[in-house]
Amino acid sequence: MWSIGIYVLALLIIPITYWILHKWRTCPSNVKLPPGSMGLPFIGETLQFFVPSKSLDIHPFLKTRLHKNGPLFKTSLVGRPVLVSSDPEFSHFILQQEGKLVELWYMDSFVKLVGLSGSVKDGSCIIAGYIHKRLKKLVLDQFGPLNLKEKLLPEVEELVNRALSNWRSQSFVEVKQACAVMIMNFTVREMYGYDPEKRGEIMAEEFTDFFEGLMSLPINIPGTTYHKCLQKQKSALKMMKKLIEERQASSEARRGDLLDLIVDDMKTNKLLTYDLMSYMMFGLLLATFETISTTVTLIMMLLTEHPLVVQGLEKENQEILQSRENIGSKVTWKEFRSMTFTLQVINESLRMGNFVPGFLRRAIKDIHINGYTIPEGWTIMVVPSAIHLNPEKYNDPLTFNPWRWKDLAANVTAKNFIPFGGGVRLCPGVEFSKVLIAVFLHVLVTKYSWSKVKHGEIVRAPIMGFGKGYYIKLAEKLK
Repeated sequence: MWSIGIYVLALLIIPITYWILHKWRTCPSNVKLPPGSMGLPFIGETLQFFVPSKSLDIHPFLKTRLHKNGPLFKTSLVGRPVLVSSDPEFSHFILQQEGKLVELWYMDSFVKLVGLSGSVKDGSCIIAGYIHKRLKKLVLDQFGPLNLKEKLLPEVEELVNRALSNWRSQSFVEVKQACAVMIMNFTVREMYGYDPEKRGEIMAEEFTDFFEGLMSLPINIPGTTYHKCLQKQKSALKMMKKLIEERQASSEARRGDLLDLIVDDMKTNKLLTYDLMSYMMFGLLLATFETISTTVTLIMMLLTEHPLVVQGLEKENQEILQSRENIGSKVTWKEFRSMTFTLQVINESLRMGNFVPGFLRRAIKDIHINGYTIPEGWTIMVVPSAIHLNPEKYNDPLTFNPWRWKDLAANVTAKNFIPFGGGVRLCPGVEFSKVLIAVFLHVLVTKYSWSKVKHGEIVRAPIMGFGKGYYIKLAEKLK
């Protein structure tokens, strides 16, 4: 009995001791922390954070705490103290302070799945600053406005035409998966000179829904999202490494693409190992096809429920066709820039979508805000959904209303519209994403009509996805 009593006592003392130490480390007596709860010992409020939500609204975990504590509150997620921000001014400030007050930080699952474990310490990047700067330049060279204008725009239109023609030939398609294949096949060719159709492999199958694992609990047990993603990761990384080796082995294989630039960099920089660059190539593909395919799926869902928006898109894009001297010509850069309403639809979908739950940074110094202190070492999570769905900035924020964008001033959107992040981490693929989606919508509404076959449900867990899929039937418009 004594041994049992000691055992039970030990079980009680260990978590209590940990909690006391945890509070001592994260809450110095001489600082005032923002309001909020650190939750239970060890797990904090992690379980509540990962509870699925089936709505475009702010996740209940965030909404409840923002209502109770205001735009800044503290919590604890996956064993780490976190400051959550929905304050546009403070969030904008933090995203501009990388290398000064904050550094990039990743959840443990992201670190392991995207392969930064050799270049991070406790989730923060050590060499990511250099890697990010170089990769950002490479991506801008390949997918920035200049190359889009001179080379990629007509290729994107050809891609969309082929994809939608293929969709029309099928009884129905699951939009997310079909978009993922379309975008993957294009980007993997443009980045790495890899042709899935010729090689008989569909890489999108290795990547689909991988994003869910990036923000999951890092529990490597069969059946968990994280375990499934690790299995997919292995085959994808093997493919990436093989591409590098093939390109290095033959000078005749050079294509002037992103992979050529990566191989050249590897010759002069010993930091750029096979493993690291395989992971970087892998991460670039994830960032490209997953976010765009999710955006397009959401747009299709919203358009199906809002026929007046479809009419607005048809009107604008038909006028572009009618203004051409050559009926068979492709979309020009000038025409893309003139797609005012189309771009408003894209912005409104991005505002409502909020595909990632937050942008993460870690304080490298104590940060003082509104009388509170964010201690060094704390994670800061900027929450785009709370900023994008703020009724003080966006009237009736849960209503899909693309027309609202014609009245929004630039000084409002600068700090209240951050779907692509901000500061030095602003996504370099912004323009490419908008071009691809705009051209997709242009071809869709000028050539096709569609009907819903099966209405999937929006699921945030916490990354946004579509439970059971969203299926449509595409039909060619009568001329």
